Amino acid sequence: MSLTIWSNAKFSESDTRLLVEGVRPHRLVLSPESSAFVLQPGRPDPELAAADIAFGQPDAAQCLASRQLRWVEVTSAGYERYDTPEFKESFRARGAVFSNVSEVFADSCAQHVLAMMLAFGRRLLPSYRDQLTTRGWAYAERRYDSRLLTGQNVLLLGYGAIGRRLVELLAPFGMTVTAVRRQTRSERGVRIIPEESLSSALAAADHVVNILPGNAGTRNYVNARRLACVKPGARFYNVGRGVTVDERALAEALRSGRIAEAYLDVFETEPLPPDHEFWGLPNCFITPHTAGGRHDQDTAIVRHFLRNLAAFEKGEAMVDRIV
Repeated sequence: MSLTIWSNAKFSESDTRLLVEGVRPHRLVLSPESSAFVLQPGRPDPELAAADIAFGQPDAAQCLASRQLRWVEVTSAGYERYDTPEFKESFRARGAVFSNVSEVFADSCAQHVLAMMLAFGRRLLPSYRDQLTTRGWAYAERRYDSRLLTGQNVLLLGYGAIGRRLVELLAPFGMTVTAVRRQTRSERGVRIIPEESLSSALAAADHVVNILPGNAGTRNYVNARRLACVKPGARFYNVGRGVTVDERALAEALRSGRIAEAYLDVFETEPLPPDHEFWGLPNCFITPHTAGGRHDQDTAIVRHFLRNLAAFEKGEAMVDRIV
């Protein structure tokens, strides 16, 4: 059975060739409106209407309207444009499949968080700032302000592929890991709690790691009320979505010292405007939405799709299936 596969994902020549060769004997349609920036919604494309499978960032409304579309795989871990009751219910009702590529980015995001935890604990960033500016020798300050991760408490806001991998990476440090999630079924190496227990968990956490996706229910989830519950001096990390954090409230928590330091990879507006207050806060450290980055990410994304395509053809279980 030959399928029509539509894609608006922008890959290198070698990864495009891998995709073209990998989908044979199926028909591949490459949209002229391709984009490598996954936060930007894909534009409607007449070719999508005739597709059985969409791979990339297709227009969500067009996916809903197309009754021929049997499977959509987005080239990102986040899928907020498609995370609506209407979209999910429509796909379930007609037996269509929706998947993302969380597995591709889980390890890199988890390692990124661990890297910042270690950098904070060992005071690497202030020392590097001194190297670039005063070249001062802050021996006593840095030595006695260093902290061990060993035995500290970590709270994860959200728990999925990234959270599971982070739990594995933190295991050698003997840290206590708690995660808040709607589904409170047990997970290995982490204590899952309901949202009703969040306030007490915030008060006990040395590290608060936000991995929440962006949707109507998570907008400004990290707000002034919840930040007021955080243990004074805790550190905050965001590798989820920028819209899940009230940025003004977080900036105030950083200025007051309620949050000792923040590592932020995602923001409500990206790129982060040069005049944003986060840039000027000495206890705020910024990376430009690169937590999921890896040198081979596009190859891994294509291989993820091809593996799922083989499973789709055989009616077998697919990786990172959402619907």
